[in-house]
Amino acid sequence: MKKAHLLAIAVIAVAIGIIMSTVGDASVYVSFGEARERAADGNLTKVHVVGRLPRDGQKNIMGLEYNPTLDPNYFAFTLVDTNRVAQRVIYFNPKPQDFDKSEQVVITGAMRNEVFVADKILLKCPSKYVEKDIQGATAAVN
Repeated sequence: MKKAHLLAIAVIAVAIGIIMSTVGDASVYVSFGEARERAADGNLTKVHVVGRLPRDGQKNIMGLEYNPTLDPNYFAFTLVDTNRVAQRVIYFNPKPQDFDKSEQVVITGAMRNEVFVADKILLKCPSKYVEKDIQGATAAVN
C-alpha cells in the first residue's frame, strides 16, 4: 500500500471519530413533559428546553432563588415551557447577568428526580433599541 493510501485512511478514520464524538453530545429541543419521560425511561442525555419566566403584575420574576452570600453557585428558578408547563430549574453556577431582563430562556440539561438540572442557560434579552429611538434615527424623506 502506498503512503498516500495510508494517509487517506488515517484522515478518514479521524474524521469518523470526530463526527461520532459530536453526535453523542448533540441534544434535542423538547418540552418538560418529554424531558420527564426521557428521565423515567432512564435516558439521561442532555436536552434543550425553551421557555419564559413567570412574572407578577409588577413584571418581577416569580420563583427566583439566589443568595450569593449563602451559596454563589446555587441558582434556582421556575420556567414555563412552550406547552405552558411550569418546572423548577436548578443551575449550579452563579446567576447569569441580565437574567432579570430576559424575555425567553433556553436551558440545556436533564431531569433529575422532580427538578430540571441545567448545565447551560442561554438568554434572549429584549432589544436594546426602542421603537421611538429607531424612528428618531431614520432620515426624513421629502
